[in-house]
Amino acid sequence: MSGWKPLTCKEVKAILTNLRFRYRNTEGSHEQWVPIDPQAPFRKVTVDCPKAPFSQDLIGFMHRQAGVSKKAFYAALK
Repeated sequence: MSGWKPLTCKEVKAILTNLRFRYRNTEGSHEQWVPIDPQAPFRKVTVDCPKAPFSQDLIGFMHRQAGVSKKAFYAALK
């Protein structure tokens, strides 16, 4: 068993906010988060809140989309 706990939608949103991402309104059930800084490389993180609490597979997709390690992703929750 890994030492990584499942994350709720609220926790993932807090992490993305702390990583300086913002919600970008799009159609559909999935939320899209993009960097606040227009000079930052473009990245898009997809958050599907009905799937929460998120499995390690989905957390892996999100941290890679954000361009950070899993450790940095979880650390941004604090």
